Amino acid sequence: MTARQLVFLGVGAFLCLSACNSVPESTGARPPRFVYISPDPLGINPFLIMGQTGIEQAAAQHGAEARVLESEDPTTREENFRAAVDEGASLVVVIGFEFEDVITELAPRNPDVQFLIVDQCIQAPPPNVTCAVFREFDAAFIIGAIAAELSASGHIGVVGTADIPFLHRYTDAYQAGAHHVKPDLEVSIRWVGGENPFADPVRAKEQALDLAARGADHIFAASAAGNLGIFQAAEEQGFFAFGLDVDQCPNAPGHIVDNLIKRVDHVIVQAIEAIQRGDSGHTLVFGLDTGELTLEALQDEPPADSQCTIGQHPEVIQKARELSRQLIAGEIGIQDPMGLF
Repeated sequence: MTARQLVFLGVGAFLCLSACNSVPESTGARPPRFVYISPDPLGINPFLIMGQTGIEQAAAQHGAEARVLESEDPTTREENFRAAVDEGASLVVVIGFEFEDVITELAPRNPDVQFLIVDQCIQAPPPNVTCAVFREFDAAFIIGAIAAELSASGHIGVVGTADIPFLHRYTDAYQAGAHHVKPDLEVSIRWVGGENPFADPVRAKEQALDLAARGADHIFAASAAGNLGIFQAAEEQGFFAFGLDVDQCPNAPGHIVDNLIKRVDHVIVQAIEAIQRGDSGHTLVFGLDTGELTLEALQDEPPADSQCTIGQHPEVIQKARELSRQLIAGEIGIQDPMGLF
């Protein structure tokens, strides 16, 4: 072997040692990123907290990274939306009507990102937008019927967050359910309003106290985080209330009859499962027939430790279940204030 061949051999060996023994910084692709953007701070809002639970469960199932971005106003909602896309989110989940404009504008510009809207949909959604909506008005109808059956004063009420079409799904249907049972019953509707209607227990309590002072003995608390104020009023004034989204009976034992439960976390997990299978771009509807919208009165086996008072009224439970059957079968029709159904 010549001297020149020895030089080449040495250089080759050096290059092999340098290249063959090096370890890449990343040995695999980065896991997909699922981002949940809330319309308001999570705070004590059980509905928004369920969104976080759902995204974390879905991320764990699909080997993804979960991130939560809390918004405060329209500006931060859009900022969070853009940040999620810019930071490489493969899927973005939003809850509520507050995101309709930003989804409409930005989703078509980002066709490689999947978007899931819960509780709302947009006009002519593109293929990368999936909607998950509830038939809240069916369950609210049953809540109104239960309140009417149990009312001793002949006057019941409901406190909603803001006077907008979506929230009339609760108030209008509650009134319709009450009048289905007792046509002459008085039903009063109040709104929290103000600058922060979804998280204002003080204003919600004021509305509930006013209803109680006027004789309402059963009040549907449909004011998101403001429900805590209504439950305080129920304990102070001795009236009965109905909760929303989750089991809220422990907040005022003996004063909360039942709850309109929306299993948002389950819905997010199911919707993301469909998206991951490639079945996106649809509107998924959840109602009394699917189990993601329910009341304790409709459960085959209510919790043994339940603090809801509905368990004390088996005859009302049977009537509620019959109404549920009729609603599912289409024997009772309710107009959707949103016009989606």
